Amino acid sequence: MNVTAIRTPRITVRSHTLEALLEVCVPTVAEGSVLAVTSKVVSLCEGDVVPVEGTDKMALMRAQAEKYADLPRNEYGLLFTIAHNTLIPNAGVDASNAPDVYVLWPSDIQAVTNRIRRYIQGRFGLKNIGVIITDSTVRPLRWGAGGISLAHSGFKALRDYRGEQDLFGRIFQFETADIVGGLAAAAVLTMGEGDEQMPMALITDVPFVVFQDHNPTADELAALRISPHNDLYSEFFAGVSWQDGGRKAPPV
Repeated sequence: MNVTAIRTPRITVRSHTLEALLEVCVPTVAEGSVLAVTSKVVSLCEGDVVPVEGTDKMALMRAQAEKYADLPRNEYGLLFTIAHNTLIPNAGVDASNAPDVYVLWPSDIQAVTNRIRRYIQGRFGLKNIGVIITDSTVRPLRWGAGGISLAHSGFKALRDYRGEQDLFGRIFQFETADIVGGLAAAAVLTMGEGDEQMPMALITDVPFVVFQDHNPTADELAALRISPHNDLYSEFFAGVSWQDGGRKAPPV
């Protein structure tokens, strides 16, 4: 696998359209590649922001969340939320690398992912091309931020090992590999977290990726979601008093 970060001009609110930015910064894409784009760049281009001045950040985060939990023992001043079926601090609301605005996650993450893929396919005449919208977050009991996928299109997000044998002939009962998550983590690591100004990455040489010549269907997306009640860490979720946020959770 090869991951090449892509430098862009400095992006501010609606300074570029997504298509114009891709036109300038992505001169070529080969068949069988995956393009990763940070959610922040998407939101800045699409105008999914609110001004810092006059905004109650806590109220904004609650409105952007599907569920939130007020935990007074949290020493970092973060609001723990579930947003886009993802456990993440602050519902993705972020002010870093943005001028005087809070940047939200794209209002329709899947639609914009599909749109980017359609643009890349049409521009370069490709069949097999994947797109990922990424962000970064921290993981429990681990220091350091790492990349995650918020949406994908054009390939299978998981590799299912269930029913296959391991090296000693035992049958996998639960094992699936998070293909899209691994790609997102590699892309975000290469793009950087600070002032690198490289919010896109092109991932090539990915023989483990199974491409699909369609956007993910509703059933395929639903299959990726896990209810907190059925999650491996359900006992931890159950120990928190979750409250309804302003966004409706997708069905699981």
